[in-house]
Amino acid sequence: VALTALVVLGRHPGQHRRVLDTLDVEEEQAHDRVLDHGQGQLRRRHIRVVSGGVGVVEAPTGVGAGNSARTMSTIPGLAVFDTWQLVALAAAVGWASGIRLYAVLFIVGGLGYLDVVELPGGLAALAHPWVLFASGFMFGVEFFADKIPGMDTLWDTVHTFIRIPAGAALAASVFGDSSAAAGLAAAILGGSLAAGSHFAKAGSRAVINTSPEPFSNWAASFGEELAVGTVLWLAFAHPIAALVVLGL
Repeated sequence: VALTALVVLGRHPGQHRRVLDTLDVEEEQAHDRVLDHGQGQLRRRHIRVVSGGVGVVEAPTGVGAGNSARTMSTIPGLAVFDTWQLVALAAAVGWASGIRLYAVLFIVGGLGYLDVVELPGGLAALAHPWVLFASGFMFGVEFFADKIPGMDTLWDTVHTFIRIPAGAALAASVFGDSSAAAGLAAAILGGSLAAGSHFAKAGSRAVINTSPEPFSNWAASFGEELAVGTVLWLAFAHPIAALVVLGL
């Protein structure tokens, strides 16, 4: 095109401006095509590196959408699970299920529903609204039942047949995307920890209930809830520390 323009300009100087205008239009059209292609690529794949992991950003759409992308699972340490976090999480949900099963279901599911973490394996089902409704309701029932002397012992007795297998199932679900051997090993670990924490809780409550005043019962109940929340938080944010605490 440039060579042709030079020839034309040399033979017909009067056509100088018309040829230059044609070249400008063609250059602008080519530039627009390159920009459109580049923007299309950016819309189809827009990935942002986040401290502590990679956050996947949704493709922006609409006017001014370049500033409206929403980053998922960008909290450092919670975006991507490594092996130690999976092991710590399996141990934590197993141990905590032996004390507050429904609190574990509700807390972990709520974290996944709010996109604070991307739940691994089979735990993703806990973030379903119907599961959250059921676990939240039972969490509320257990919260009050556990603080009534006598009722807490009855509750613990009934849940001997619920907490231990649930702890094993939750621990195995952490490795739902792994091999069957990993899931089985996690189930053994989670079930054992759930059994240990459950019987320790039930035995201590039986002793506490011999006291006529309810305050020691309330203190024990709130202390157990604090311990469950702390261990779950450690499993997500500081897995090695969680394993050390559970090992003690």
